[in-house]
Formats: sequence, structure tokens, C-alpha cells
Amino acid sequence: MQRSTAGWGSGLLGVIIFSGSLPATRVAVEHFTPMFLTSARAVIAAVLGGICLLALRQSRPTRNDLIPLVIVAIGVVVGFPLLTGLALQHITASHSIVFIGLLPLATAIFGVLRGGERPNPAFWLFSMIGAGTVAGFALARSGGGSLIGDLLMIAAIMLCGLGYAEGATLSRRLGGWQVISWALVLSMPIMALISLFTMPQSWNGIAMQAWMSLAYVSVFSMFLGFVFWYRGLSLGGIAGVGQLQLLQPFFGLMLAAIFLHEAVVWTMFASTVIVVLCVAGAKRFA
Repeated sequence: MQRSTAGWGSGLLGVIIFSGSLPATRVAVEHFTPMFLTSARAVIAAVLGGICLLALRQSRPTRNDLIPLVIVAIGVVVGFPLLTGLALQHITASHSIVFIGLLPLATAIFGVLRGGERPNPAFWLFSMIGAGTVAGFALARSGGGSLIGDLLMIAAIMLCGLGYAEGATLSRRLGGWQVISWALVLSMPIMALISLFTMPQSWNGIAMQAWMSLAYVSVFSMFLGFVFWYRGLSLGGIAGVGQLQLLQPFFGLMLAAIFLHEAVVWTMFASTVIVVLCVAGAKRFA
């Protein structure tokens, strides 16, 4: 019981950290190309992960761990950041929230396929209601979209769900922060090369907000968030803890209200109550 509670608490902290990812990415792609942003954030996070691995003298992964680590890297180090960066050139950050509502369901599905979990049938009911609530709220609040942007977001969600589930399964053997650290280190040579070829021709005129956004998605979204998130999925269960992502859009709106002074409407609170009940139900039956 204590292990499960710790997992849900750690997962919630990871979700709160991830909540600022899409808004920060939206700001950053106004000054950096999606390819440079993806590779630069991976390199910065890989340096942090490598330092932690060396300082704490972690043993190297076995040969059997390499393929799962590659899947994690493809899903969350390269796939999701790159595809969302490309998508946010066509759609608004608020519109992208529609698809974040589908991420818990994708994570749960891959948790069954890759993690061997078998949630209670009632879990899927709560998961579908929660996803529908988030999608409905986000659609009502979102700006314009485009077919290209929507398709890119769908692909990003599928890769992210796979990366989450694969990383959580691997975390049971290696540990949460070790998984994301090794995945980052594994992808660093390629990401460093890409960043060199895609860096801006001139650094003049890049706004401070863009640098701050790059720092956030590199340190928090790409590293610290995964430290808590993979630990949570490993301890509390992939399918169950994954439902906490249903709260991510609402945390994002709260951050926008606090830091950007955007209006918070009553439907946000009503939808949040429904989602919290769905998360509680999913936790009960996961």
C-alpha cells in the first residue's frame, strides 16, 4: 500500500512538471527550429543524466536492456518533443491539450501490451470517461487547428505512450532516473550532431523567453519530470498512475492563469472535479 501511494505521489509531481512543457515548447519554436529544440534539449538533459550516472557510480545496462532503452529514446527523447514541436507550428498550445487527454489511454494500452498489466474492466470505463472529459473541455477552449498539426500530435501521443510504458517496465530493473538518464546518454551522440547542423545562424534577436523555455524543457521536462514519472509508473502501475496525466491540461491552465494572467472559467473547475473522480476510480480498479 505504501509503495502504491508513493508511486501515485511521485507520478503526480511528474505530471505537474510536464504541465509546462507544451506552453514552453510553443514559445521556444518561435525562435528555434523544432529539430534544434529537440536535439538541444536532449543534449542538455543528457549531460545532467550522465553526471548523475557517473557521480553515483551506476552500473551499465545489460545487452538485453539496450533495445528497451532505444524504444524509450525514440518515444520520449526524440519522437514526442520533435513531433509536438512540428505540430505547434500549425496549431495553438491550447488546441494541443485535446490530444494530451488521450495520452493516459495510450499509456494504459501500451502498459497492457508491453508491461503485461491487466487492469479491471471498470478501469477502462473510468479511463474513457476521463479522456472524453478532457478532450471535450479542451475542444471547447481550444483555438484553430489544422490537419497536419492534428496528425503530428496523434503520432506524438502514440510514441509517448509507448515510451512511457517501456520506460516504466525497465524502471523496475534499473530504477526510474537511471532509465531516462541512460536513454538520454544513448541518444546524445546523434542529438549533439543534429544540434550542430540545425543551430540558428545568428543568436542575436532570440528573446529571453525562448532561452527560458529551452531551459525548462531541457532540465524539467526532459530530465527531472521523468525522474518522478518513471518512478511513479514503476511503483504504482503503468495503467493506473498513467491516468494522472488527465490532470495535466488543468495544471497547465492554472499555470497560465498564474504566470500569464489568463482567465480561468468555471467549466475548468467542473471538468477537473469529473477528472479527479475518474482518476480515483481508475486508481481503485487498476
